[in-house]
Formats: sequence, structure tokens, C-alpha cells
Amino acid sequence: MPLSEEELRLLEQMERALSEEDPKFASTLRGTTLRQAARRRAVLAGLVFAVGVAVMMTGAVSSYWPVGVAGFVIMLASATILLSALRGQRAGTDPRVAAHPSGFGVVDGGRGRRGRSHDRSSGFMDTLHSRWRRRKGNSGF
Repeated sequence: MPLSEEELRLLEQMERALSEEDPKFASTLRGTTLRQAARRRAVLAGLVFAVGVAVMMTGAVSSYWPVGVAGFVIMLASATILLSALRGQRAGTDPRVAAHPSGFGVVDGGRGRRGRSHDRSSGFMDTLHSRWRRRKGNSGF
């Protein structure tokens, strides 16, 4: 359900007042610091991954397998952190959140955090339910 003109005007006034009163908090709400933190984590994880490759290769060259295994574990952990940081960056560009001139995101009333496959199956089920209701209405039961 969209907001009325008056509600939008009041929301914009509240956002402006918040930005003027506490700019740091407003920038946090805009998500710029979250994206920067995710980017920083991704770069750091990439560097740690390179260190893990070096440790693993050192273990392979020196024929001391525990060092190689440790390098592999370092690579695995950093790759996991890297992927979660990249997902965190993508989460900031949620298609259900509409851009607002003030820089704040306004949720468009989507279905929450459900995946696309669930949305498709839900649409499929809605179609089946409507067909069932039409058949039941036309058959005279």
C-alpha cells in the first residue's frame, strides 16, 4: 500500500531533520558504511587467500604436509569470508528497496526475504487456487 502525499512529505521532513541532527547515524542508515565494511572485508579476505596459497605452496615445496594443510585451511576460511562479504555487498542493492531522493531506501512492501523460487511457486499456487475456485463455482457444488 503506497504512502499518501502527506505521509511522504512528513517522512521527507523527518529524514531531513535526522540528517541535520545526526549525520553519522543518517549515513549508517543509508548503508554507505555497511558497503564500505563489506568491501574492506572482501579485500582483506583476498589478501589472506593469497597468503594461504603461499603457505600451502611452502608446505608442498618443503614436503612438510601439516604446513600445506594449514595453508589450505587458511584459503578455505578466507574464501568463505570473501563470499559472505560479496553477498553482503549485493544485499545492499536489494531490488525490493526503491531509491529515494534523500538517499534512504523505502521498502516497496515485498514479501520479505523469501527467495525467487518461493515467489514463483507461490504465484503458481495462487494460480491453481484461483482455477480451483472457478471450477468449483461453475460446477454447481
